[in-house]
Amino acid sequence: MTAYVGAPLLIAEELELLLRVTDLARAGETSQLADAIDSGIPVNLTTAVGDSLLILAAYHCHLETVEMLIARGADTERVNDNGQTALGAATFRRQPEMVRALLAAGAGPQTGARSAQQIASFFELTEMAELLAG
Repeated sequence: MTAYVGAPLLIAEELELLLRVTDLARAGETSQLADAIDSGIPVNLTTAVGDSLLILAAYHCHLETVEMLIARGADTERVNDNGQTALGAATFRRQPEMVRALLAAGAGPQTGARSAQQIASFFELTEMAELLAG
């Protein structure tokens, strides 16, 4: 039993750190987030609902953060629990430069139950639909 002494405190500290890291993605704190990843935080870390750091950065319109995550190997095809991707988030938020960056990195317009193409169609985002069509 003594092997587990202190384990709950360690888990709480780790959880707090991971929550702070997801907040860095939401806030577009690119250099701090890059430092965290370079120190060993997984680039494909996800929240409890499956939002990856890339999805969070894309949804909150942080192009520099998205580019940094892509450069560090973030999975552009990662789908959250709602069937959404970073490309879908960028499409929904009407971010053409981000859409281009994600497409160039291999993000698929049809990936996910709520794909970027479906989002563009549903919300009648003509410019986004044209970008996604290539």
